[in-house]
Amino acid sequence: MAMNREQRRLLQRQGEIGEDGEAVQTKRKPSGPREAPKTKEDRVGPVQFASEVRGELRKVAWPTRAEVINYSIVVFITLVIVTAMIYGLDWLFGQLVLLLFDV
Repeated sequence: MAMNREQRRLLQRQGEIGEDGEAVQTKRKPSGPREAPKTKEDRVGPVQFASEVRGELRKVAWPTRAEVINYSIVVFITLVIVTAMIYGLDWLFGQLVLLLFDV
């Protein structure tokens, strides 16, 4: 594997390669924390679930009324433009097919 001096030093510091430049055989660590499977005792009731959901929804950065109106206008204009393009291409290809088959 071709690598420059900086890459080699970085990999040596990380323990990926040895002094001779060969890869070091190490056991892989688990990628993330593993939790035990949930048991029936670990589950929460509907009231606690609803309160946790409300707590999380309070953290959401909700858009203002003006932002929602602006985004809606942009989506509507985009929808009209894309629909017009599809209609135009459909009409054009229809005319080409009719011309091709001499109808």
